[in-house]
Amino acid sequence: MFLLRREARERTTPIGALHRAVTRWGEADRSSSRLAFRRWCDGVAYVDVQARTYAEYWNRQNEQALAADGPLWVVLGDSTAQGLGASSPQHGYVGQVLRALRSTGTPWRVLNLSRSGAQTKHVLNDQLPLMDGLQPALVTCGIGTNDVLGTPPKRFRDHLRQVIGRLPSSSVVMDLTVPDRFWRVGGAISPYVTSVNQLIGSAALERGLPVAEVSRYARPPWRGLLAADNFHPNNFGYRQHADALRAALPAVHLQRS
Repeated sequence: MFLLRREARERTTPIGALHRAVTRWGEADRSSSRLAFRRWCDGVAYVDVQARTYAEYWNRQNEQALAADGPLWVVLGDSTAQGLGASSPQHGYVGQVLRALRSTGTPWRVLNLSRSGAQTKHVLNDQLPLMDGLQPALVTCGIGTNDVLGTPPKRFRDHLRQVIGRLPSSSVVMDLTVPDRFWRVGGAISPYVTSVNQLIGSAALERGLPVAEVSRYARPPWRGLLAADNFHPNNFGYRQHADALRAALPAVHLQRS
């Protein structure tokens, strides 16, 4: 039954169509390079399915969070906040940090407004407005990875400043993983990502907001830390993101009640 649902989802997405085409291509010529590329595409297709199932999970969790009591943590961001690549949504950095918060005895709730594929413009236009009327005890924002290659640099920087400028005073900003020596593209863009992180740090400092330095915790070698698509973190990779976020949280949030 799960396979049937998975195939149905793949038929509705460009990634699913690409996956089927690559599968046929790999079966036609079983060279090592084609088989390796097919395995990578299998991983991409798997994470593509996760994007839907994980979004459904967080939508259900959000409904429960809004109906419950306790301090509220609002999450803004992209697919990493959804936990894509982890074995379950609870094993992404949001789930790992939520367990740490609740281990203090405080009944923390989490409202995860992130979306897979989100860019800074989506946080500005779609996610931040959903916070109107809420009084969160904690807000975290990790955004920008999808802008690195998808948004012109000046617009990207302007959007980042606007996002950080609009965050509540209870917020923690997350910087970006620097893809040093990660494929050839990663090595080429790492100086740019480093400069973006410098902007995040300076803009957060102006607001007096702490920065979770994911760039310092999540570093190569990447072996054993990436999901099947070789892009998103796996459970162990998300542990590094969670460690960076926990280190930046105000101490009061991690004190036992």
